[in-house]
Amino acid sequence: MTALAAFPITAKWPATHPERLQLYSLTTPNGVKVSIALEETGLPYEAHLVDFDSNDQMSPAFLSLNPNNKIPAIIDPNGPDGKPLALFESGAILLYLAEKTGQLLPKDAAGRYETIQWLMFQMGGVGPMFGQVGFFHKFAGREYEDKRPRDRYVAEAARLLGVLEQRLAGRDWIMGSQYTIADIAIFPWVRNLIGFYEAGELVHIERFPNVQRALAAFLARPAVVRGLAIPARGA
Repeated sequence: MTALAAFPITAKWPATHPERLQLYSLTTPNGVKVSIALEETGLPYEAHLVDFDSNDQMSPAFLSLNPNNKIPAIIDPNGPDGKPLALFESGAILLYLAEKTGQLLPKDAAGRYETIQWLMFQMGGVGPMFGQVGFFHKFAGREYEDKRPRDRYVAEAARLLGVLEQRLAGRDWIMGSQYTIADIAIFPWVRNLIGFYEAGELVHIERFPNVQRALAAFLARPAVVRGLAIPARGA
């Protein structure tokens, strides 16, 4: 019996490599945070596609791992003290992977907490606000005649981009020269806002050259290129 056998989710998504970390995800901004982090660290893992078109996230198997029915989620068969660990919430997973591998997080206490600060900035601000722009600009909310809700979130998204613009002035990455989980958390959402959500013109992305520069550098990283496509359809 493997360490994964105790987890009901593995009946729906059987592990070909049960000794590896198991990733249950989709290529959304939150999902690719974890696949990118895994690619950056080189930690062996196996990816499983949670297909929203089939409502996989609402299946009893997935809910047994994440009762909040959101991706991504992981099971690490080699967790703390050698025991398997199940985790959901992308921010928590990024912290776990960084600490497990000793990568993507400053070693000094002050730098570590400053990085976590920017991770929380993404979790509490960038993700929710950019997601609302997507809803009101590209999805069902675009049919609303009253554009005040859309404009509210567009203004807040632009404000958050302004915070990032100021932070990146004179810095390669959020934490300066060191690339961290803060960058991995933030830039998939910036990419989604101006790409998939097609809201670049709405937020006047041209006003944020530092953000555009850092996004381009992020997207040029080989691990990012790979992670953005994981899990693949049919995986």
